[in-house]
Amino acid sequence: MSKARVAFYGDDFTGSVDALLQFARRGWTGRLFTGLPDAATLRRAADDVDVIGVAGISRSLAPAEMEDELRPVFAAFADLEPDLVQYKACSTADSAPHVGSLGRVVELAREVFGDGAVPMLFAQPDFGRYTLFGQHFAAERGAVYRLDRQPTMSQHPSTPMTEADLSVHIGRQTDLPIGSVPLVGFDDLAARLQDATEAGLVLDALTDEHLVAIGEALGSLPTPVFAIGSGGLSHGVAAAAPGDAPSLATSTAAHGPVLVVSGSRSAQTRRQADAAAAAGWLVRPLPLDDAVPAAVSAEVVGALRAGRGVVLTSDDADTTISGGRPVLAAIAEAAASVISTVARDGVAGRVIVCGGDTSSRVTRLLGVESLSIAANPWDNVVLLRAHAEDPAIDGLELLLKGGQVGSDSLFLDVAVLGA
Repeated sequence: MSKARVAFYGDDFTGSVDALLQFARRGWTGRLFTGLPDAATLRRAADDVDVIGVAGISRSLAPAEMEDELRPVFAAFADLEPDLVQYKACSTADSAPHVGSLGRVVELAREVFGDGAVPMLFAQPDFGRYTLFGQHFAAERGAVYRLDRQPTMSQHPSTPMTEADLSVHIGRQTDLPIGSVPLVGFDDLAARLQDATEAGLVLDALTDEHLVAIGEALGSLPTPVFAIGSGGLSHGVAAAAPGDAPSLATSTAAHGPVLVVSGSRSAQTRRQADAAAAAGWLVRPLPLDDAVPAAVSAEVVGALRAGRGVVLTSDDADTTISGGRPVLAAIAEAAASVISTVARDGVAGRVIVCGGDTSSRVTRLLGVESLSIAANPWDNVVLLRAHAEDPAIDGLELLLKGGQVGSDSLFLDVAVLGA
């Protein structure tokens, strides 16, 4: 049996980083891999730390592709014998029958870990995500909306949320019965979970205290427990049994201008790019040709060398792509190409990648094998250190940002951090 108490798979990279952060804030040590390593590497890591994470891309996969991605990971986690296996899902429950299906996750988990009910917790109060009587709510720009009316998620390009009742939403993705447990049913939550006839149970939460109560309940169940949840689940589990690892740093010694590459089309990322442009940064569309034009790379490197921040966006990029390549793949390839060029020139102190799906693909394309937390400056902003065989990429400082994450001035604030 390994030291690791928790093993988690993240359905995208930004979410995986958030889970790692939640554990680390509460004194748990951890390591995040960018893909499933070989058994010996995984076991060595599990013998050294409390939490093992594998960052994945399942949120953007069809159900058949999800099975190919997840089954080997679940089997490897079962071999480690942790107390809890978490499928780290987005706090807005991004999913649909045809892509990122949480219903399919429930089915696969029950095949590997047994047919007990799968607890599901998407609430994350510190990020403005709440669940009450099974209805999910998400904040945006200071206002809290029911999920099916939240401006971004109701209009999401791949998984638009048309239903706020999460048991109904996930129930549409599987033939298995999905229920929910409201706060008024928390008196003996562990017994409710253990005796459940449903395949999955959505759990309410409005406060951090509710998260801890859920963590305590999960900690009293027979192991291994399989659960689906946001960083709120990670928070609750770790806060119910805090570790003694040192506090996270709030800054690093990295300096110099910042490069931002964005696959996000959220309005918040656009506002962040506009704020950078107003501050004098170079802001350009990310070219999505088969290869990034040399002139664009030269312009980016030149601006960074002159001390000017750079943002390459995809929301206004030309999405007419030759060869029939998917837009997401083209964005990731272009972004990775620019980052690689900049890393080899050593002209950027930090690199920000916007968009969960984009971050997943870019990190893998760069050859990053694992990530560790370098600093947690504020809130859920995390600076990561890349670990890779390529010396140009090894040690690169990355911020992997979800589309809706951060204030309008985020890029500017990161640029001056530690200066």
